[in-house]
Parts: sequence; C-alpha cells; structure tokens
Amino acid sequence: FRLHGSPAEEPHILLECDSSVLDSIQKHLKLYKIRRKVTITPCPELSLWAVIPGEQPGDASSLPKSAEQALLLTPDPRTEVMGWRLIAKKGANLSEIIPGSQVGDVQDYHRHRYKQGIPEGVKDLPPGVALPLESNLAFMNGISFTKGCYIGQELTARTHHMGVIRKRLLPVRFPAPLPGPGIPEGTEILTESGKAAGKFRAGGGELGIALLRLAHVNEPLCIKLGGDRVKLSASTPEWWPKAAAK
Repeated sequence: FRLHGSPAEEPHILLECDSSVLDSIQKHLKLYKIRRKVTITPCPELSLWAVIPGEQPGDASSLPKSAEQALLLTPDPRTEVMGWRLIAKKGANLSEIIPGSQVGDVQDYHRHRYKQGIPEGVKDLPPGVALPLESNLAFMNGISFTKGCYIGQELTARTHHMGVIRKRLLPVRFPAPLPGPGIPEGTEILTESGKAAGKFRAGGGELGIALLRLAHVNEPLCIKLGGDRVKLSASTPEWWPKAAAK
C-alpha cells in the first residue's frame, strides 16, 4: 500500500505479508535494494483487519471512516467480494472506526476466503511451488503484463497470452466438516475412476482450496483419508472473469 500522498513526498510503502516468513521476506528485499537508500523495517505496532461486506458488497464510499484512528482503510485490491483492508495502531477502537461493525474470529475470515477461492499465505501459495497464473493472481491485480522486468516475467506473459492454463486454484467443499487435524497439505485429489485430478492445498471445516485440473472441475472428486474415500466438490468463483470460467 502506498502511504505517501503525492509523488513529491518521500515514498513510503506498506507491505502486507505472511508473518511466518517475515524474516525471509526482509532478507529477500534487502538483497535487491543494492545501493539504494531504502529502509526496510517491520511494523509490530500495527494490526491488520479484514472488513468483510454483507451479502451485497458495496463500494468504499459506503463505509464509514474515522481517519484519525485508521492508518489505512481501503478496498481489498484483490476482488470486491473480499471487502476492505483496515490497518490501525494496536489497541485502536474498531467500533469508532467502523460504527455498527462486529468483531469476528479469524476463522470467519478464512471461511469467507475459502468460499471465494482466495489464496493467501504460504500454505495456500507454497514458495517455489505455486505458479502465479495457476494461483489466479492475474484475476486479483497481482500480475502486470505491461511493466518489466521481474523474475519469471517472460514465461508468465507468454503463458498468459497463449491462454494455455490447465490447472487453477479452486474452492472445494466437503459434505461435512472433517474431524481431527483435517487433510494434510498436498494430499492428492482423485476422480471417481481414480485418475489424478489435483492436490489439496489448505482449508478448515468443510471448506478448502485446491489446485485442480480444469478438465475435472465438474466431475465428482474424492481423496483417500485413513483408508476411506472422502468425497468433495469444486466450484468456479462468481467473481472470476466470465471468459476464465469456461
């Protein structure tokens, strides 16, 4: 997020990241700053909130704001169905920033995210494994096809313009919440005939996200868990571009 108001100001960028890889991200950024006068500093005094909309998502103008307490209150850049991102000082009074809001559990956020098929963090997007286009980052303002240069740019752009993407991250649902620790990450997903259809990434309760071959999305699917076959179904998110759902 860009925090400075005008190009004349000193640039200040706030980067949101998975807290489990905070150290490695700092090392990675410092590796590329070379001799530039760039300061990279964690912000433990800030807290991040997701403001989830009701049944009908609105625009940012419909959201009450208290600019004094909120460092940042902006539409989630990924997709409208994810509502807004709120960054405030720890201990800020959320009911004053957003009157009438209710504080939910972090699992409420993850459930909403998995329903919409939104990947986030290293479990959903394993470093060195997840590919940008298969992870739907082109649908979520996560890839630029006009600027350069970045690692993997040529391969990513060529694949995008050829339109040959055989696997994508999709929301999946089980008939009932899974007991115990759930499903191990990377568990293979099969068709009814036993053909490999993809791999489970992460989830909670009866919801999750999986990397699936698009040819098998509308077929009955299952996984092998403890000697049993557990059924699951995949769906195409409504917020995707219409051409991508075909």
